[in-house]
Amino acid sequence: MATESSSKSRPEISTFKGQDRALRAGRLGTGGLLLSVLAATAPLMVVAGVMPTTFAVMGIVGQPLLYVVLGLVLVLFSVGYAEMSRHVHNAGAFYAYISRGLGGTAGASAALVALVAYNALQVGIYGIFGFEVSGLFATYADLSVAWWIPALVAALVVGALGWLKIDVNARVLGVLLIIEVALVVIFDIAAVADPAAQGLSLHAFNPDTLSGAGVGTALCFCIAAFLGFEQAPVYAEETSRPHILVPRVMFLAVGGVAVFFALSSWALTVATGPSAVVAESQKQSAGLLFGLTESRLGGTFTDVLHVLFVTGMFAAMLSFHNVVARYAFAMGREGLLPAAFGRTNSASGAPGTGSLLQTAVSVVVVAVFAIADDKPTGDPTVPVLHLFTWFGNIGSLGVILLMAAASASVIAFFVRRGAVGAQAWRLVTSALAGIALLVIAVYTVKDFDVLVGAGPGSSLSWLLPGIIGLAVVVGLAQGLILRARRPEAHARIGLGNEAFQLEKAAEEAS
Repeated sequence: MATESSSKSRPEISTFKGQDRALRAGRLGTGGLLLSVLAATAPLMVVAGVMPTTFAVMGIVGQPLLYVVLGLVLVLFSVGYAEMSRHVHNAGAFYAYISRGLGGTAGASAALVALVAYNALQVGIYGIFGFEVSGLFATYADLSVAWWIPALVAALVVGALGWLKIDVNARVLGVLLIIEVALVVIFDIAAVADPAAQGLSLHAFNPDTLSGAGVGTALCFCIAAFLGFEQAPVYAEETSRPHILVPRVMFLAVGGVAVFFALSSWALTVATGPSAVVAESQKQSAGLLFGLTESRLGGTFTDVLHVLFVTGMFAAMLSFHNVVARYAFAMGREGLLPAAFGRTNSASGAPGTGSLLQTAVSVVVVAVFAIADDKPTGDPTVPVLHLFTWFGNIGSLGVILLMAAASASVIAFFVRRGAVGAQAWRLVTSALAGIALLVIAVYTVKDFDVLVGAGPGSSLSWLLPGIIGLAVVVGLAQGLILRARRPEAHARIGLGNEAFQLEKAAEEAS
């Protein structure tokens, strides 16, 4: 019987990790990994889009202080999250960590939430990307181009790049990101050098500016600017020293993003004046930054900024695409998606089937919104306010919940290993971060109508966040069914390549 069992297990083991079932290690260093995750933050999109929107909608001058507060919360989160990355190396980072701490069923739910959330974040950017490119054609080429045409072209180009080697993608992302950051820094310096009538006021960092009912919702807006740093463990299998590089990159990313956005949002208040920034943001919206650069740095600089606004969004789409493809790969490898998703391209080593899935989702969603748009060349409502805002906030809610669950899983993981004493301070920081993230999640759901620009009685206020709720429930059901029908597969959730090593050792021992 033992011989028969061993012979039956060999084919399964050989296909679990072959040349096409593992991501290639050693292909990313600190620089490539940092650039890959930071590209998802799309700094110019945040400065030109998210910041004016937060000033305008929430009426809070102290946005720079919010980035400092969120930076501290996410540093607390990263302490435990980074420690987990030393023990767990899996392309499905969030769900792998959650499954190792809270069990395979919770991990299956987290996997589906992550897949839905990151798809939503990626697809949502196509709306504002298409609209901005359409505007560039109208301004500089006198051509009327429907927003969904450049959006669909971008989806296909991103999909093609998803088939290439990750180091090629890292170079593409890196060049775009560096130029983008440099232009924002130039604006920051120009704003400080030529402030509005109120001068170099630090009023935006005054805690009194955060008084009011809109602080919780403003946190929801601002936390989206940080999304990307948590993706570092997704690439752990593709680095040579994941236990060193992944934690290093996460802390560099969180710290850098917090400082960069705090200073850039402060520069906006300096350039307009703290007393005028809310009114100007309500009047100009995303045009605020471009108007300020026009008056200080000239038309040519502003034209270049418009182009980099587009390339920055493209970099973010490519970064999120890579993450979705790797989550799909990890899920396919562990039985949460069809086995085809758990194989990589033989030529490039990229998770090709996951890349195709993400491209297909993008094309279908953009096509649906294009059909729903009755004024495709002139009305920004569908591509920007709907596609970008709806999907962006759905994705943000999903990631916030995943971070809160990951904080709980860190505590459970080290408690089960009897490492409470050795990891005590990390467990405390994880608990504090988890509580703070849950509070932000509650505000996100409570004020979802504000976040998506719907009326207080709109069904969108529960329907859109309900997508994440549905993913949670369906994922739990899948985990329970897998545990009942295929307990060996359920036990492997979150183990990644470790499952292969364990099975191989057991086979050799028999």
